[in-house]
Amino acid sequence: MSSFIEAENLRKTYRVGKIEVQALRGVSFAVERGEFVSIVGPSGSGKSTLFYLLGGLTRADSGRIVIDGDDFSRLSDAERTSMRKRKIGFVFQKFNLLPTLDARSNILIAEDIAGRKGKNDAAYLERITDLLGLTKRLQHRPSELSGGEQQRVALARALVNKPAIVLADEPTGNLDSQNSKIVLSMLRQSNQDLGQTVMMITHNPEAASYGDRIIHMRDGQIVAPEEDPQWSAVQH
Repeated sequence: MSSFIEAENLRKTYRVGKIEVQALRGVSFAVERGEFVSIVGPSGSGKSTLFYLLGGLTRADSGRIVIDGDDFSRLSDAERTSMRKRKIGFVFQKFNLLPTLDARSNILIAEDIAGRKGKNDAAYLERITDLLGLTKRLQHRPSELSGGEQQRVALARALVNKPAIVLADEPTGNLDSQNSKIVLSMLRQSNQDLGQTVMMITHNPEAASYGDRIIHMRDGQIVAPEEDPQWSAVQH
């Protein structure tokens, strides 16, 4: 039986002026449906490039990604966009909230993008905003919210359509410890309660520990934990 997410020999090179940077050098792994996987590694290890490939935001130079039976390499740009809207929720380090909209509208805009306006369960929205401590803040614009509250709004936006996959890129990177725990606990709960597959990039060992397993990257490749000096320094 095939895995829910399969990455096979992914390679991606960027050209910076006359210099070629090998961001990914033959990355392969599999993720089962409902897993919570943390991806760690030093800056420049290829984590963010992998994130963009998994989200269908860019294409690999070679190799392939198969998600729930759909091979990204065989999909047109329009088909990848459609799949992304239907199946993937994104959480970024930058909150990417629209400044003119209040928190509720910033969350519900995900419904519009996915073509699900008015189709989602209102009780579910109430539940996640309550769990994220946002119930009394839904009428406030981003400028009236703290950084932690803004990230919680961004997380609610990623979860509101109940996507099969949540991709989180340093979701606690700009947060204090209290807000980090709220965001990570919600990611874990959505993973357990809804069976969502979560893949999270993080530099934080404590955040990474929320996952079922950890993938270590270095120099565009997956490595053993002992080959990640940043991680080893934390562990010893």
